[in-house]
Amino acid sequence: MRIALGLEYDGAPFCGWQHQPGGCAVQDHLESALSAIAASPVDTVAAGRTDAGVHARAQVVHFDTAVEREEVSWVRGTNSALPAAIRVLWARRVPESFHARFGARSRTYQYLLVDDPVAPGILKAKAGWFHRRLDVAAMHEAARCLVGERDFSAFRDAQCQARSPVRIVHEAKVERVGSLVVATVRANAFLHHMVRNLVGSLVYVGAGRQPATWLAELLDRRDRREAAPTFAPDGLYLSAIEYDPAFGLPAFRPNPLLPSP
Repeated sequence: MRIALGLEYDGAPFCGWQHQPGGCAVQDHLESALSAIAASPVDTVAAGRTDAGVHARAQVVHFDTAVEREEVSWVRGTNSALPAAIRVLWARRVPESFHARFGARSRTYQYLLVDDPVAPGILKAKAGWFHRRLDVAAMHEAARCLVGERDFSAFRDAQCQARSPVRIVHEAKVERVGSLVVATVRANAFLHHMVRNLVGSLVYVGAGRQPATWLAELLDRRDRREAAPTFAPDGLYLSAIEYDPAFGLPAFRPNPLLPSP
């Protein structure tokens, strides 16, 4: 049978989602816990491979098993064997046609940013930081050019293994939520470091170093060397995954730091 799980995790203690030789990845910890509950090896597939330090409030994974367990047992039993920074929120039996990665219609990432002369203390590793107040209206105007089917070579990491730099962005916005700046990007898929590279360039616009039209120019030139440096992973969250409603997957609980995507 195929089981889908909904996860949230604090990415700071881990070296990303994907397996690492030292066993420091979220996937390593999850599969170890699931294998203990199933009493047999379990391999997982995730909707998105978050990088080291990147958080998730809405990660979805699936795995196949011949072991019968109640859905609540996959939640409580697995959590009992996981580090406290990783939580299984729900489990659902799904048809074999469900695929956490290839079945995702869209993914949403949000970046949480503190723009203040003093770096955050309570939000350390939970939010990015820029040392002075940003022009959010200019950042939002710049982000509007990202919507649509675009070549994102200018925001693609040199180590990216994707076959094509073309992605379809459904939504891109920057807003101030209380005292925080939140950038939201929803797309069919993402390139390696794409959101963090976008945020770096949006901060240049917000700081007045570049005009709002600069991101459109970067897209046209397709040269990563001309864009801003990659921003820190601290404030990046995998916030939503969209699937066919027919699968009936549960909703994720809200994150108190972020607006609902």
